[in-house]
Amino acid sequence: MLVENLMSRQVQSCQMGESLAHAALMMWQHDCGAIPVCAGNGAQRVVGVLTDRDICMSALFQGKPLTDMRVNEAMSKSVTTVRPSDSLAQAERVMRDAHIRRLPVVDRDGTLLGMISLADLAREAVRERTHPRKDVTENDIGSTLAAICEPPRHSLAA
Repeated sequence: MLVENLMSRQVQSCQMGESLAHAALMMWQHDCGAIPVCAGNGAQRVVGVLTDRDICMSALFQGKPLTDMRVNEAMSKSVTTVRPSDSLAQAERVMRDAHIRRLPVVDRDGTLLGMISLADLAREAVRERTHPRKDVTENDIGSTLAAICEPPRHSLAA
């Protein structure tokens, strides 16, 4: 199965100059923990990802109201994506390697087409339990989640 068969196509996104309050409200209203940040003239080219954790940490460390902070101050500018034609196994590998639970799905120009999450893959693994040929297994999901949750290794400076 391909990413395009499982991805969510109705995806909320925000712009770099919007307030973190607006982004947090969007996440609350649409029950999502991450939204792609897009730029471009009409095209939704993904330039970052903003998570609920990014918002919380920015609020904590900057000590300013969310209305006074912009999305570009908190978003991750290092964007990891997949294409709709990628396999579910490939999407899972990308999540495991990048230690992330959600991936924007983009075309070759970086235009947002959807999102796929580890939760989407987990639900598919449950559906495929009785299938002879599985695209993703519950064991795969467990291994990926364990890899994502592994604490980062910080080196100590001498």
